[in-house]
Amino acid sequence: MGKHLVLVGGGHAHMTVMAKLGDYIHKGHRVTLINPSPYHYYSGMGPGALSRTYRPQDIRFHVAKLVQDRGAHFMQDRVIRIHAADCTLQLASGDMVNYDVVSFNTGSGISLEIPENSDRIIPVKPIINLLKGQKRIVQEVARHPLKLLVLGGGPAGTEIAGNLWGLMRNLEKSGEITLIAGSQLLKTLPSRVREMAAALLKKRGVEVVEGLHVDKISDGEALLSNGTRIDFDFAFASTGVTPSPIFRDSGLPTGPDGGLRVNSFLQAPAYPEIFGGGDCIYFQDRPLAKVGVYAVRQNPILYQNLFNALENLPLTPFHPQKDYLLILNMGDGAGIFGRGKLIFGGRLAFWIKDRIDRSFMREFQLCGEKNEPENLI
Repeated sequence: MGKHLVLVGGGHAHMTVMAKLGDYIHKGHRVTLINPSPYHYYSGMGPGALSRTYRPQDIRFHVAKLVQDRGAHFMQDRVIRIHAADCTLQLASGDMVNYDVVSFNTGSGISLEIPENSDRIIPVKPIINLLKGQKRIVQEVARHPLKLLVLGGGPAGTEIAGNLWGLMRNLEKSGEITLIAGSQLLKTLPSRVREMAAALLKKRGVEVVEGLHVDKISDGEALLSNGTRIDFDFAFASTGVTPSPIFRDSGLPTGPDGGLRVNSFLQAPAYPEIFGGGDCIYFQDRPLAKVGVYAVRQNPILYQNLFNALENLPLTPFHPQKDYLLILNMGDGAGIFGRGKLIFGGRLAFWIKDRIDRSFMREFQLCGEKNEPENLI
């Protein structure tokens, strides 16, 4: 008798599973995808979409159609509680879903506390927020120059600042862009990468503020740690990401960040029927940076291990690479390439990133996404 596999979240780490669902269904298993949207937007191309380098349909996967075309069930809903002892998921709609094997790829959210119903503070996760923010900017900049604020000096915040400059250039409009970088711009990256990013932003007129962070933010004003107040028209919040509190709230073993604690098989040790990948997990063997490359590399491992868990076969370990490739999209066709000691900037760096990203999209855009209208869903 077949079993029930539930995928919670249609993110990067589940793409291979969703594309090859026929392998599971052929064995008599049922598969359900639970996702809050019919689409998943690829984070690696989000900043580029902000600057209009890419269209919305260039960076999204129609995950609902992807799984339905392969015989699986799609539920547009959200898991609010995991009852692991009963192998049951409680959904926001009130529905309860039973599983034999479940895998989580629910991503992460911004750690900064943002006022509810704010229309001027834009969290960079989920990625669709960047496109909605771009739409607001395009509407408002037609009336007056804008003051744009970016909160967070990590790779995401740096890319957002560069691509906001690219958007303004694309629109042939002027505005002020300020990046509040925290203790240091790109502090976890090699000094050469930091220097190149800082120099490029300075050349473009982007003000980078180091040594300060945002203590509090409200619509139109940010309070910095030294008491300075900065007013803005729009603020993009990229102050570090944290997994959903659902794992901790459900009493599952978690890491210090609240992510689902998993072993080398991407499996929760205390609950062998629970798996996960991407930003929502805490890899107990070696804590991993919250970067998309790990989620992408977990794709084939999750595909194999979920299949093997359903079939009672041995599992395959995930071996994360130590020196992962990082390429920053700095906007307007410029990039910064870094892997180990090899670091360089310019158009070649962006060209390499663009080739890698488009290749990933071609592999999993299997539902005619590029021919869809630009509406944001």
